Amino acid sequence: MTFPAAEPAPPAFKGPGFPEFVALIAMMMALNALAIDMMLPALPAIGDALGVVEENSRQWVITAYLLGFGGAQIVYGPLADRYGRKPVLMAGLSLYVLFSVLAAFAPSFELLIAARVGTGLGAAALRVLAVSIVRDRYSGRTMARVMSLSFLVFLGVPILAPALGQLILTVAPWPWIFGVLALAGSAFMTWAVLRLPETLHVENRMPIRVGRIASAFREALTNRRSIGYTLAMTCITGALFGFINSSQQIFFDVFHEPQLFTVVFAAVAGGIAVASLLNARLVERLGSRLISHTALLGFIAMSAIHAAVALSGHETIWTFAVLQALTMFCFGFIAGNFGAMAMEPMGHIAGTASSAQGFISTTVGASLGFLIGQQFNGSAAPMTIGFVALGLAALVCVLFAEHGRLFKARNRPPVLAPS
Repeated sequence: MTFPAAEPAPPAFKGPGFPEFVALIAMMMALNALAIDMMLPALPAIGDALGVVEENSRQWVITAYLLGFGGAQIVYGPLADRYGRKPVLMAGLSLYVLFSVLAAFAPSFELLIAARVGTGLGAAALRVLAVSIVRDRYSGRTMARVMSLSFLVFLGVPILAPALGQLILTVAPWPWIFGVLALAGSAFMTWAVLRLPETLHVENRMPIRVGRIASAFREALTNRRSIGYTLAMTCITGALFGFINSSQQIFFDVFHEPQLFTVVFAAVAGGIAVASLLNARLVERLGSRLISHTALLGFIAMSAIHAAVALSGHETIWTFAVLQALTMFCFGFIAGNFGAMAMEPMGHIAGTASSAQGFISTTVGASLGFLIGQQFNGSAAPMTIGFVALGLAALVCVLFAEHGRLFKARNRPPVLAPS
């Protein structure tokens, strides 16, 4: 009697152990957060050095990066599925390093903005591939553990990044902020080349078919729940970017307390981090809809209170710090849940749907945040009014996604067995 030959076992993963793997993924996430927040204290120096007369125009340093970051996400997913994770990661890191160096040596504001777009184009690969690489190696609860541990680092970086930027400014001129980004990107590239193997096996690679990709994008953008929560997330992201664009001017020009900028910014970012950690502990027990819908109403209420204080002329640095921290605490319960609910009906096209949703929420959100920032008039009122408007818009999008209901999913009619 002959027995069929056993199927060969899949090749063992040769690469870093669990702690080092988590650190690699966390660093991928951290490079993006550093590129946004580390330069906030340097915006006045950049404007003065490059002859930017209109102070609000400095905000392009942030928005240009976000537009490049959001726009490129739509292409990295299909490329990584076709050519593998590591070549696409190396290409993105190369762009990140190259354009960070160009930004450091930019002789004009226009060239600096072009370099920032290029840096964002490279960083988009880090965002897309972080999840893909984790999914290649782990699944289920282990995958969730890796992402949770990595996300802790990602949450901590925005708290520390402005302080790191301020520290660099005390010992070196502003171009060194971009130089540090280039050095960090180069160090991570070396680490990844030496320690991170290709995680997508050849037999799992997918050809690029325009028709299939277009069909998947169409489904992601026409499914009611998917597009509803994607647009709601876009509105909330726009508010966050509005805060990032406006915060430096508010502390420097409204409160005249530049020395407190990094401290209060860290407190506000800390509110998001604490809420995200609490959400991870509560969401399985209470449900994502109850938590996020309640938080959205709290976001709108806190924004409205903050707007009333700002419009009444009673705004101080302490009212700003407390009310903004409470508002962004609500944000921390919204962001992850809205993203998860947007993906709920998209499991069969998760990669493409994630690219489409990331493209919309980042590019449109960056544009909305830039619009808010451009309304800065010497007070915090435009930012707070923008928060109220975008919070209400997000509520409309959620009601659309849930057929007018809040807090729990709409009951579907039972499926009858054929007679």
